[in-house]
Amino acid sequence: MIVRVSEIPDEGLRIEGPDSLGQPFADPAWTLSDVDLLVEREGDAVFVRGRLGARVPQVCGRCLEPFVTVVAPEVETRFLPAPSGRAEERELGSDELETDVYQNDQLDLGALVETETSLALPMKPLCREDCRGLCPVCGGNRNATACGCPERGTDARWARVLGERVAADGATSFWEWLVSSGAEAA
Repeated sequence: MIVRVSEIPDEGLRIEGPDSLGQPFADPAWTLSDVDLLVEREGDAVFVRGRLGARVPQVCGRCLEPFVTVVAPEVETRFLPAPSGRAEERELGSDELETDVYQNDQLDLGALVETETSLALPMKPLCREDCRGLCPVCGGNRNATACGCPERGTDARWARVLGERVAADGATSFWEWLVSSGAEAA
């Protein structure tokens, strides 16, 4: 949805409901479930505030099963007109990190919605917090069935490096040592 900045009323422009923006996402599998935005103009600056809701298909980072993530980002962004000509490089202040630009008196709210939704997605998507992932030996999904594979022993390539440490800690394998040392496997 393109909004002409010069046509934003003094009281602001309220955008409500997912149908008001059409399909703002490049991926048609992403769906917008909630929109409540207020677009206000103050001189050349445009402020967009509100909230979004979206359902985004993902693949679990541990077990590789597909699932749907629900995100609900809060939106608070300031837009300024794009500088004309070539601007000098300068360091942004902390108050400018939430600032974007618009060009030719047009503000693309669809791009804003897609960006805010993308930024709200988890960096490592998990189908559930206690996902057990895949068996490192046979590749089976440990959430679906119990795996009868033997535990992996120490990789021979690590034996020389970890030999003293594994033996000193009493662990019988690298993985046992890793768990007993308090490190968390990713």
